[in-house]
Amino acid sequence: MSQPDDNADLAKLLITLGCPTAKAGEMAAQLAKRAGQLAKERDIPREQAIAHLLNLMRQGWAAKEQTDAD
Repeated sequence: MSQPDDNADLAKLLITLGCPTAKAGEMAAQLAKRAGQLAKERDIPREQAIAHLLNLMRQGWAAKEQTDAD
């Protein structure tokens, strides 16, 4: 899969996880770039790095939603 397709798929996934739609494309590009860096730094597959970063983002949005509700 090419990078633009990856970013479009990541953007859709980010939206389902709670990312604001207006920021999803930009965040997907940043996520893809950081995942590549993290994969190289930790010598792990890129997919594993993406999964790790997505989990961190999901936790952050969940925490924000919880504090917004308080």
